[in-house]
Amino acid sequence: MTRIGMAALLVGLWATAAGADDMVSLHAAGSLKAALGDVADAFEADTGLTVSRSFAPSGLLRQRIEDGEPAEVFASANMRHPQALAAAGLASPTVLLARNALCALAAGDLEVTTDTLLAVLLDEDVRVGTSTPKADPSGDYAFAVFDKADALAGGAGERLKGKALQLTGGPDSASPPEGRNPYGHVMESGQADIFLTYCTNAVLAQREVPALKIVTLPRALATGADYGLTVMNGAGADAWRLAFAILSPQGQAILARYGFTAPTLPAAAE
Repeated sequence: MTRIGMAALLVGLWATAAGADDMVSLHAAGSLKAALGDVADAFEADTGLTVSRSFAPSGLLRQRIEDGEPAEVFASANMRHPQALAAAGLASPTVLLARNALCALAAGDLEVTTDTLLAVLLDEDVRVGTSTPKADPSGDYAFAVFDKADALAGGAGERLKGKALQLTGGPDSASPPEGRNPYGHVMESGQADIFLTYCTNAVLAQREVPALKIVTLPRALATGADYGLTVMNGAGADAWRLAFAILSPQGQAILARYGFTAPTLPAAAE
């Protein structure tokens, strides 16, 4: 977290100290649902407050907020969406919440390793799934992987973008059955042979569908994801308390347990 970001959080907390109520609204990226769900549960137990939760692709959440949907704390799978809200005068400066990385989630019968991943992705018979760029940062990060592929095989980027099936994260994407991990469901239902998603998502999907394989991207294609956190202008003191809970050692430890890199977690705790 930058000094400016921490100062903004402190100023916001004290400036709104008289505005607390019993409900705090959290808008967060779908990939944070499990981890921030646990953080919100702990926050409720500690404070007696209720956290209303809305998990969805970050780009769609940003659009809803810009369209006037009431929001207080916004946790995005990239820095760009909360920074755009801050630039529009709607939110406080953005702080780094966590880091993630992309992995490939593969069907159990697909022969693929880190070393052969690009060749498998380029195979005309292999269906490659991604989330939806612009609506969901996961899709943007997947397309960034495709751009990097050009350095390894000329024209690979456009070929991969052309064949990619944008199966999740868009405004019209089909919803998974209640309680199912969307990526585990996509893979188990045979919609793709391999899917580029966050490593944390891949782990959750594999827990549901143990036959799935998680493949680490080769160094040349490795792509990380910086997650941003902001508090909306006019939010009450309890929203700032929730933001601090997410950034606290306890909140960061929960994120780390789900596979995120937690930047504010003390070194001893790591």
